[in-house]
Amino acid sequence: MRRHLLNPREDWRTIAAEAGYDFHTSEDAHIVWCEDAAYAFTLEQIEQDLEAPTAELHRLCLDLAAEVAESPALMTRLGIPDWAHSLVTRSHRAREPHLYGRFDLAYDGAGPAKLLEYNADTPTALFETAVFQWRWLEDKRASDALPPGADQFNSVHERLLARLVEIRARVGNALHLTCMTEFPEDRGTVGYLADCAAQAGLKVRLVDVSDIGLRQDVDRQTFVDLGGEPIRLLFKLYPWEWLLRDSFGPAIVASGTTFFEPAWKMVLSNKGILPLLWERHPGHPNLLPAYFEDDPRKFELGKSFVLKPLLGREGANVTIVTNGQVAAAEDGPYARSGYVRQALANVPEFDGRRVVIGSWVVGDESAGMILRESVGVISNDTSQLVPHFIEPED
Repeated sequence: MRRHLLNPREDWRTIAAEAGYDFHTSEDAHIVWCEDAAYAFTLEQIEQDLEAPTAELHRLCLDLAAEVAESPALMTRLGIPDWAHSLVTRSHRAREPHLYGRFDLAYDGAGPAKLLEYNADTPTALFETAVFQWRWLEDKRASDALPPGADQFNSVHERLLARLVEIRARVGNALHLTCMTEFPEDRGTVGYLADCAAQAGLKVRLVDVSDIGLRQDVDRQTFVDLGGEPIRLLFKLYPWEWLLRDSFGPAIVASGTTFFEPAWKMVLSNKGILPLLWERHPGHPNLLPAYFEDDPRKFELGKSFVLKPLLGREGANVTIVTNGQVAAAEDGPYARSGYVRQALANVPEFDGRRVVIGSWVVGDESAGMILRESVGVISNDTSQLVPHFIEPED
C-alpha cells in the first residue's frame, strides 16, 4: 500500500459535469474529490486483506442482525423504540432485501484490517466509487500515467445493477426514491441509484422526503407521492432513526410499503454493534475491542480509546482520548443517543494525511472500495475521497 502523487486530469471538472457529478465541491468551496494522489495496492492485499475480511464482517453482521431482530432486550440496548421492535422483527423474518453498505476499515498495508464502523443504512460516496473513480482509472491508463495492466477493486456498478434486478423480481418494478433533495450529495447519490434502477428494468420516480404524504384508505394508511400514487417500494437516503422520529413514523408498520434499506438494517447502522460483535467474537482479527459506555469492562481499554455515539455521522460527537487526555473531539447533534467506547485503531498516515478505507458490500458480495483522507485525526465532512489502483503483477 503506497500513496502516489499524481497530476490531476486537467479537464476532470468538465468530465464530472458531463457525468452529472455536480457535488464534488461543497457550498463552502471544500473539494470533496481529490486526484492529486492515488493509493496503490497489490492484488494480494486486495484479495486477502480487504475483500475477504469485508465478506467475513458482512457475514458476522448478518448473524448479529438475525439475533437482535428476535431480542427485544438487544433492540432496547441499541435505543430502538419499543413500538418499532415488531417492525424490525417482521422485516427480518420476511427477509426484506437489502441493497448495499460500506465498512470503514483501518488498514496500513500489512493488516489485518480493523473495522471502525459500518455505514449500513445511508452510505454515500457511492457514485464516486462506482463511476467517477473508475473513469479516473480508464483515463489514467489511457494517458500512461499508470503502469500498463493497472486495475481497480471495483465492481460496484455491475453488482448494483444485478442486485436491483433481484429486488425487482422479488418485490415489484415500481420504485420511488427519496432523500432531502436540497443537499447536493444526497440528490446526486439518489439520482445515480435511480439511473441504475432504470437500467435494471424498474419504473422509477424521485420524490423529496417532505413531499411524501399519508393517505387514509379503507383498511390502512398508505404512503403516497404528490400525484397520489401509492408508494409500494421505497429507496430512502434518509436514516431510519429519523424516520422513526418523524410524525409519520408509527404509520410505517401497517403501511404496506417495502423499504430499502429495510427496517432490520437499522440494527446494523447502530454503533452498538461494535461491542456486540466483540462480545460474540472476542479476539477476532478484524474487530477492535469495544464496550458500551455504561459497561464497567470499558476500563479494560485503558487510557486510550475512541468515544462514539450510537447514532452519528461524519465524525460528529466523536472524541479521541490518548493517555487519558482528549486528543481530538467533534461537536454534533448525536450526544443523546448514547455512546460506545472502542480501542484506538492504527489508522495509517501518508504525507500528513490519515486514510480510511471504505469497503463496499452490494447484496451479499464484497464489491469495491474508495479511500477517504483527513488532515485531522477524525474523519469528518472535510475529508476527501481519493482513488486507488491495483499494481500489475510481475
